Amino acid sequence: MTAKSTTAPHPEVLERRVGVRRPPITLTAAAVLTATLFALPGGYVVWRVMGGSASPLALLASRRTLEPLWRTIQLAVLVSASAAVLGTGLAWLTTRTDLPLRRLWRIVVPLPLVYPSFVGAAAFISGLAPGGIVHDLVGHLGVDLTTRLHGLTGSWLVLTLFTYPYVYLPVAARLTALPGAFEENARLLGDGPRRVFARVVLPQIGSSIAAGSLLVFLYTVSDFGAVHLMRFETLTQTIFRTRLFDRDRSFTLALLLLVLALLVVAAERTISRSGRRRGAGLDTLGDRRSLTVPLGRWTVPALAAATSVVGLALVAPAVSLADWGLFGFLRARNGGMPLRLDWDDVLGPTWNTVWISVLTAVVATIVVLPVAYLVARHRSRLGEAVNAVVVAGFAIPGLVVALSMIFWTMHASPFEFLIGTMPVLVFAYVVHFGAQAMRTAQVAVGTVPRRMDDAARLLGAGRLRRLATVDLPLMAPGLAAGAGLVMLSTMKELPATLLASPIGFRTLSTQIWNTYEALFLPETAILAMVLVCISAVLTWLLVVRQSEHLR
Repeated sequence: MTAKSTTAPHPEVLERRVGVRRPPITLTAAAVLTATLFALPGGYVVWRVMGGSASPLALLASRRTLEPLWRTIQLAVLVSASAAVLGTGLAWLTTRTDLPLRRLWRIVVPLPLVYPSFVGAAAFISGLAPGGIVHDLVGHLGVDLTTRLHGLTGSWLVLTLFTYPYVYLPVAARLTALPGAFEENARLLGDGPRRVFARVVLPQIGSSIAAGSLLVFLYTVSDFGAVHLMRFETLTQTIFRTRLFDRDRSFTLALLLLVLALLVVAAERTISRSGRRRGAGLDTLGDRRSLTVPLGRWTVPALAAATSVVGLALVAPAVSLADWGLFGFLRARNGGMPLRLDWDDVLGPTWNTVWISVLTAVVATIVVLPVAYLVARHRSRLGEAVNAVVVAGFAIPGLVVALSMIFWTMHASPFEFLIGTMPVLVFAYVVHFGAQAMRTAQVAVGTVPRRMDDAARLLGAGRLRRLATVDLPLMAPGLAAGAGLVMLSTMKELPATLLASPIGFRTLSTQIWNTYEALFLPETAILAMVLVCISAVLTWLLVVRQSEHLR
């Protein structure tokens, strides 16, 4: 007979046994409901394609499907590659070199995030058009500017300029955290700066570059406004154009776009896990000093490159919008054609934009909080599965979410009363942007010490009371950061708002879009500047300041 072992369990094993409890049934039920709701738009798209009258394979193999698919992939690859080069180069210049005014550059380089892509595209188009500030300036220099941004070239340029911060931010954070000991050793062994970067730095930041580039890819394949203005028909354009008269094709293309986006998210998660494993050993290094590379004779070219990028991506659109807005104001003041815009046309959409964004942020945070508890507190497999469903919702383009919800409410007889209502719009926003609140919510839940929750339980506090008096006050900063990201994204969302908003409900995005489509450029500029100013404040608080704190 074998004697029973009396060896005490390892402290880490004991801590896991004590700290990880079975999740309450109410928490599990809330997570299952969340997963069901987030899976609804994608599931409806699959159901419509499988149950459609036309053959999905025939539609997928047709030329009218393959052409926009090829254009979408072509544009996404080009934009991702150029954003990777641009974002990595600027991150290295602002974190690892003696570039003059480095602190200023670190502030202004990520700021192109304040522009919705369609606003940036409209600013470039209007600036280069006859009467635009760029067209007139070069005309005074004797140059007859006939350049028109459109097609693949225009879409590539605009999307690259407004998406490179998605690569810049993670790469800059990685470079800041990367110790300089590896580079110093390589320099001592005789490697030059280029060889050190290629052999030492690039392998360490490769996962950050890839993850940021895949986010750019995802943004590009789901973009609607910029490619529409540039007259470059991608999958989103075809879906929007065929949604009424060729629904089978529209939903088949939506499924194709959904699969493409989910593949990108799966690749991003794989690369992120690989990057965490690769960087795990660096946490044990005590020396966190970054090696500063002197630019020497490359100082002037580096300054010129940084100035050109910031000038094109940040200053040029602002100048173009200000030029058109000022032109309209002076025209009306001097007795010319009055502005087709009054205070109600500005204040109404502004107020709608703010309150619908705040509401979406609050709802998204509440919805994902149970899932964050399952993942962070209980290490539940169900929580991991629901978390994957929520994150996958971010991959579903807003156009596809809105399209599926519109037709689902039309054909689901118990829910016909929801057609064209505000809950459908908020639901589309939450499904599309809920993942942004999920990641910060998990971190926030993890910051609450379990011993405080245990102490409150021993004192007789119920679950809701512990949540209100212990957990929420400690989680508030993290939850607010996630809610702010959702709010920022909701403000700039265009296709979902165009399709799912109730009749007569106008946000700044839809008002800008409709005004530009009517060729009222001064009015468009005024509305765009209001949206950009609001977005700039949130970007400063949520992105720039947070990245500066990390340094």
